[in-house]
Amino acid sequence: MSDSDALPPSLAEARDAFLELTDPERLQLLLEYSEELPEVPPALQGHPEMCERVAECQSPVYILIEVADGIVTMHAMAPAEAPTTRGFASILVQGISGLTVAEVLAIPDDYPQTIGLTRAVSPLRIVGMSGMLRRAKRQVHEKSGALAG
Repeated sequence: MSDSDALPPSLAEARDAFLELTDPERLQLLLEYSEELPEVPPALQGHPEMCERVAECQSPVYILIEVADGIVTMHAMAPAEAPTTRGFASILVQGISGLTVAEVLAIPDDYPQTIGLTRAVSPLRIVGMSGMLRRAKRQVHEKSGALAG
């Protein structure tokens, strides 16, 4: 199975949308994603301690994965003052939520490097998105138990 075969349609669509644009347009699309980050459930609002801090991100970003009946839901909190980081979080939340455990675990680790933003944002930002994806996959693996294996 090639990496593109492992990429769920939701993340493939986001990648393709970025790759069709010029670098300045890609940055604008990332900012649009930042405005579309879904709200976390009320129980998590104002409680980042209930989530995992993504240390690779310069901005305070927190994620939480839920797995119910083999279906993954990703939540993320990222400050509005960090729109690129918030945009990355939004891409992942929208792209991962609703997938099966197997689909999430099959997402290529280099996905953040494949969406065409390596020239539009700093390498540290790409490292942050890679950290979000790694932590999300680890949480999926941990919370799915036997389903992942």
